[in-house]
Order: sequence, then C-alpha cells, then structure tokens
Amino acid sequence: MSFFFPYLLSCRSVCFAALLSLLSACAVGPDFVQPAVEMPERFARTEPGAEPGVFKDSAAQDIQFWESFGDPVLSSLITRAYEANQDLRQALARFDAADALLTNARLDRFPTVTAGANLGHQTLSRDEARGASRSTPISNASVNASWELDLFGRVRRNTEAQQAELAASAADVRAVRVLIAGEIAQTYMELRGAQERLRVAREQADNQQQTLAIVEARLAAGRGSELDRVRARSQYASTASRLAAFEAVIGVSQHRIAVLLGQAPAALIAELDVVAPLPAVPSSIDAGAPGDLLRRRPDIAAAEARLHAATARIGIATAGLFPRLTLGGLIGTSTGSYGLFRDGSDTNLVALGVDWSFLDVGRVRARIAASDADAAGSLASYQQTVLRAVEDTENALLRLSRTGEESAHLSRAAADSTLASELARSRFLAGAIDFYQVLDVERSGLLARDAAVDAKTRRTLAAVALYKALAGGWPQ
Repeated sequence: MSFFFPYLLSCRSVCFAALLSLLSACAVGPDFVQPAVEMPERFARTEPGAEPGVFKDSAAQDIQFWESFGDPVLSSLITRAYEANQDLRQALARFDAADALLTNARLDRFPTVTAGANLGHQTLSRDEARGASRSTPISNASVNASWELDLFGRVRRNTEAQQAELAASAADVRAVRVLIAGEIAQTYMELRGAQERLRVAREQADNQQQTLAIVEARLAAGRGSELDRVRARSQYASTASRLAAFEAVIGVSQHRIAVLLGQAPAALIAELDVVAPLPAVPSSIDAGAPGDLLRRRPDIAAAEARLHAATARIGIATAGLFPRLTLGGLIGTSTGSYGLFRDGSDTNLVALGVDWSFLDVGRVRARIAASDADAAGSLASYQQTVLRAVEDTENALLRLSRTGEESAHLSRAAADSTLASELARSRFLAGAIDFYQVLDVERSGLLARDAAVDAKTRRTLAAVALYKALAGGWPQ
C-alpha cells in the first residue's frame, strides 16, 4: 500500500486517521452477556446422604467413561468409532467450514487488494473517432485497494458472530463424540443382554425338551396321559419361539455397531458373535452438581455460542442505521499503445466512498427487528437446552436407582425359581406331585430368570444414559 503514504503524511490526514481510530473503538448493538440460569445445589434424585460431587476439569474424562465397565471389547469399539464414524466426520467438516468463514470475516478488517491488466485493440466507430484513426491499441495495468472504515463495528460484529459460530461447531463435534460413545455403549449393552437372555432361553428349552422326553417315556409305560404330553410340548414350543426373537435383537445390534464404526452392517458379525457377559455397572456413580452441566454439556455450550452469534448479528443489523464508508485507492499505468510504464502513463486515485443505504430506514429497522427476534429465539433455545439437560440427568439417576433395586429383587427371585424347578422335577419323578405343578414351576422359573437378565440390562443402560446426560466420564 505504498501509494497511500504521500497522502497520509499530511497533517490533515494524520488528524483524520486519529479520528477514525477513536471512532473505530465503538461497536453498535448489544454486547453479549452469558444468561443467568438458576440451578439447584443438587439433583433431586441424588441418593440420600450423598454430597454433590465436583468434576475434574479435564477433557480427557469425556472419552474414558466406558473404562469403568472393564470391557476391552467395548473400549475397542468406541476407539475405532472415533476414527471412522461418518457422523463425526461430518461434524468435523462443518467445524472446518466455520473456521474458514471466521478467517474470511477477519480478513474484512484489512484492505482488499486486487490487480488487473488489459492488452488489446479497439476499433472505434466513425462518429467516435471524429476524423482520427479508428484503430486504437489499448494497454493498462493497475493495483486496486479498498478498505471499509469500520466506524460503527459492522465488521467487528461480523467477526464476533463467526467466532461464536466456530465455538458452536466445536461444541457440536464434542456432542457427536458423546452421542457416538453413548450409542455404541447402549447398543453393546443391548447386544450382551440379548445374548444372555438367549442363553437362559436355550437352557430352559433344553430342560423342557428333557421334561417332554420324560413325559413321553412315562406315557409309553402307561404312567401318564396324552394331556401331559400336549402341555409339555406346548411349553417347549413357546420357549423355543423366544430364541428367534433374541437372535433378531442380536443381529440388529451387530449391524448398528458396525455402521457406527463406519463399516458395512455385516462386518462385525463374527467378532460380536463371540459371547461375553454383560458388563457390570460401577458400584458408585457420582453425578456431581447440576451447575456442572452448564460447563460440561456440549449442547448447552453450542446453544450459548449460537445465542452469542445471534446477539452479535443485532449489531450487524444496527450498523445499517449509519453510513458505510470505504476508502479506496488505485495505482497503475494506462496508455493508448501496446507499451506499459511509459513516461506520463502513470495513474492513481484515492477516494472515500459512502454507502447511503442507511437512509432506507424502514428496511434497516425491519432487519434489526428480525435479528432481535432471532436472538430471543436463541435465548429460549438455550434455556430449554439447560432444562432438558437437568431432566435427562434426573431421569437417568432415577432409572439407575430403581433398576438397581429391581435387579436385586429379581436376581433373588431367579435363584429361588431355579431351585424350585429342580425340586419340582425331583418330586415329580418321585411321584409326589403331578405334572401340572412341574410345568407351572418351570414356566415361572423361565420368566423370573429372563426378567432378572432384563433388569440387569436396563440397569446397565441406565448407567450409560447417565453418562450421556452428564456428557462425559463420571467425577471421581
């Protein structure tokens, strides 16, 4: 920009520049202030006597919650998903786009420099030539510069809005990571729970098949009835039908995990067909204090950043009430021949441009009103996101607590039902009870064992849901 120096060195120009510097410290429109949110000191569903926990301020905790389950397969799946998940790649691409837009916005603070050149030949009409030669060579080259004088903060507010959008995109990336880890963990728990329920159903079907064989043998010996055989066969068929349902759940879960890892649905069938026990829930999970959600939940961070961006856009719209000044300049050469940079061919220009569109006050105020409404909607979205975060955590805490009690009772019931089935079969073989009692005890035993596994699975899923609600690993 050396061609501006002769003009800026004058006293008048120096004073003008000082005035511009003073005015550029102003930026119209409201400054963003983080919304005040009233949060309770503790969650309502926190266990009685427990003190609110304190989160460690460590981002690494966000990606290590699954280690608490002590399952290397689960850990491997989530690690691989972070490397290949397509949703995460989309979120990262959106972040890169927001970063590029911020760079573009920041460049608006500096002069825009362009250059151009022409070399050609022009033939004028007879009237245009007015007796001179109609054939005229043309050659010119120039460097052009323009710089918006950001007196009222339009450029700065735009940069501020793009910075907030970038922060929102970064929070979206973290949110996707939380969702991916949570969904893989949830699907994995459903897979292991279905495998366990399939094992229980198969064992029960084997027992009922043995019972059916005993009934048929007794019938052949003249010691039973056809009704006994029909009932035994019906109960076996009913139990065997459950196998297909559990196998379907297992297959669907395997397909879902594979897609979350960025692979074809059938890619992990062999790996996940290897049966493993349902991971145990950590003995103690500290949910921390509700106020920690404001810092940890990425969806809250994204909503806050978008509120910040909407607030900055009010300033952009408000700047439309004032004139938009642009300082422009040009330095170059222009000749009526094919040669450039000849003596006397230099040309230059310094000009101050004024955009008078601010006089269209009605449209400007309409844009300001629209920006105000957008900011109000963003504030409501932020407040709703906070409420939803607290609700998610309260629900997860409640389910985790109640499924724990339910699982304890059902585990005891399953153990007693297994013992009752063994006793009933022994007494039946000894002739102490009839076959109807055996069928009833075995049917109750199957239901009790299946319910125990189902409750254990739902307790594990509640623990995963609590992780998702807390958006990270649990405080220690």
